[in-house]
Amino acid sequence: MAGNSFGHIFTITSFGESHGPAIGCVVDGCPPGLALSVDDIQHDLDRRKPGTSRHVTQRQESDTVEILSGVFEGKTTGTPIALLIRNEDARSRDYGNLIDTFRPGHADYTYWQKYGIRDYRGGGRASARETAVRVAAAAVARKWLREKYGVVIRGYMSQLGPIDAPFKNWAEVGKNPFFSANSEVVPKLESYMDELRKAGDSVGARITTVAEHVPVGWGAPVYAKLDSDIAGAMMSINAVKAVEIGSGFSAVTQRGSEHGDELTPDGFVSNHAGGILGGISTGQDIIVTIGIKPTSSIRVPRRSIDKLGKPATVETNGRHDPCVGIRATPIAEAMMALVLMDHALLHRAQNADVKTATPKIAGSSKKRVSFTSKKSTAKINPDPAEA
Repeated sequence: MAGNSFGHIFTITSFGESHGPAIGCVVDGCPPGLALSVDDIQHDLDRRKPGTSRHVTQRQESDTVEILSGVFEGKTTGTPIALLIRNEDARSRDYGNLIDTFRPGHADYTYWQKYGIRDYRGGGRASARETAVRVAAAAVARKWLREKYGVVIRGYMSQLGPIDAPFKNWAEVGKNPFFSANSEVVPKLESYMDELRKAGDSVGARITTVAEHVPVGWGAPVYAKLDSDIAGAMMSINAVKAVEIGSGFSAVTQRGSEHGDELTPDGFVSNHAGGILGGISTGQDIIVTIGIKPTSSIRVPRRSIDKLGKPATVETNGRHDPCVGIRATPIAEAMMALVLMDHALLHRAQNADVKTATPKIAGSSKKRVSFTSKKSTAKINPDPAEA
C-alpha cells in the first residue's frame, strides 16, 4: 500500500491498524536540538483519545506514546523520531458480522475492490484510530513552530449537526467535551447527542482551526500553495468531506469590493482570504474550516451487499462515535501544524535570506474574521488573544 507518508521536508510515515498490536509513525526532518519528551506529546493525545465522555466511543485507550528513537539526552538529534502507541482495548468480535458485508458510507467496499483483502476489525488501516499518530507527530511540529516563530494553533467545534456554536472565547474550548468555544450552547449539544445516541444514529460537524502569528511569506505559487497543501491535509482526515479557507463558499456571493482584504499602514482591514494570498501566507491568522460527515458505523439497519453482490442488511453494534467531529478538533490542529512545519522548513531552505523594505503590517491588525455559521457568513470579531 502506497500513500502512507506525508510532507516534503518534515515528513511522517504512519503504520498500524485499528485492532493490531500498535499504531505508530516515523517523523523525519525534525531539526536537531529541540527539547522533546513524552510529556510534550501526551497532552495532545489525551485531548483526542476515546472514552473521555459519554458522547464518544467508549473504547478505553490510554494512548500512551513511546519515543523509540531520534531523541538523545532530552533533545532531538535530527535523525528519524519513531513514535509508538499500543492498542489496549480492541474488541474484534464486534466486527464479526462484517467479514462478508460492507458498511454503507465506509471504506469497506472501496478497500476490498482495490486490494482484494481487508482488515474488517474496526476498519483496519482505514480507521480513524490512525489519526492518533498524526496528533503525536504534530506535537513535535507545534513545539518547534511555537519556539521558533511564536505560532499558536487552536481549533474549536463551530457546528454540530443543525446546532451552530459561534465563537465566544478560547478559554471555553478546554472546559467541555465538544471543544466548543461557546459555553452557552453546550447544554443544547449535550441534549442533542443524548437523543442521537439513543436513536443509534450519527451526525456530522464543522470544525474551525486558526493558526496565529504565522509569518508572511510561507508557501509558494502554482503547485506548492500553502492553502492547497492545507486543504489536502485536511481532506486526508477520515470523514472530512469539505474544506473552506477564509470566507470559503461565502466568497461566491461576495463582491470584490467586499472580499478583497484592504491594506492600511496599521494592518489588513479584514481577512476574507483566511491568511493566504496567491498560495503564500499574509501574516494574518490562517483560518480553515472543515466539514465532517456523519459516522458510517451506526446501529440503524442499512441496505448493502455481500462479497457476492447479493442484498444484505448491515447493523454495526461496536463502540463508535455518534459524531466523529467531537474528537476531530485536535486532529485538524495537527494537520495544520504538520503543513506549517513543512512550509516553514521549505521557506527557510530557499528564502531565509530574502529581505524587503516594506514593513510587515499584518501582525498589527487587531481584528480577525470569524466563520462560524452554517452559511459561513463572515463577521468581524475581536482578536481571540484578547477574548
